[in-house]
Amino acid sequence: MKTKISITIDKKLIEEIDSTVDNIVIRNRSQAIESLVKKSLGESRTAVILCGGPEDALMVSKGQYSVTSMINNISLIELAVKKLRENNFKTIHIVARGSLLTKIFEILKDGSLYGVNINYTEEKKSTGTASSLRLLKGKISAKFLIVYGDIFFSKINIEELWRSHIKHDAVCTLMLTTSPQPSKKGTVIMEGSKILRFTQKPVKSDVYLVFSPIFAASPELLEYSGKSLEYDIFPQLAAKGLLNGHFSSEKEVHIHSINDLKKLSKR
Repeated sequence: MKTKISITIDKKLIEEIDSTVDNIVIRNRSQAIESLVKKSLGESRTAVILCGGPEDALMVSKGQYSVTSMINNISLIELAVKKLRENNFKTIHIVARGSLLTKIFEILKDGSLYGVNINYTEEKKSTGTASSLRLLKGKISAKFLIVYGDIFFSKINIEELWRSHIKHDAVCTLMLTTSPQPSKKGTVIMEGSKILRFTQKPVKSDVYLVFSPIFAASPELLEYSGKSLEYDIFPQLAAKGLLNGHFSSEKEVHIHSINDLKKLSKR
């Protein structure tokens, strides 16, 4: 519920506030003031770290998970949480299976040491990324960010991705980058910010614009049926004009092996 108040503000400050009105995201002075105050106070946002699927697929060696591996004395999952907190994502949901979820909890606990509130969801079984994400249906009621648990993304500007999602009317806004091996990624064909076609791991492709496993979404996403986000739901959304993209010149780093960890530690 909103409350009408009367305040006195310096004339020059009013001019600066009015300059943020773009008639798209910020439509008037009241909304501009509300937006600036929320930003100043650290508006709480929700994020999901998706670590679902077979636990063996998330191991870099026997008994060692990529998600909990150490990189210069800090775990990959801690780096993810710190990055999210820096961008005001204070409520974080983590989806993973039993053993991995336990190891993550042993590191993060309730998240209070990192300035966040962490909710844990155990996955018993899953048929794909969409199936894993739907475990959060009913737990999320506002726009949220999703990152995959086996990536290093500290250099990615997720604030710009978030703003892009807020600005445009789409169910999902995917972070995009380029890859010399598009057949191993999800490729996109775009016009402006709109993704016209999404193809996961095409056999052959001359399209080098690909999905980086970070995206913003509206709760409506959790209503879509399908096993995989990449094979089932993203193509559906693209066909309906409900899938947007945001390009990043920085790239995430996937952690699939001990060698990947060593390379990242050196960087």
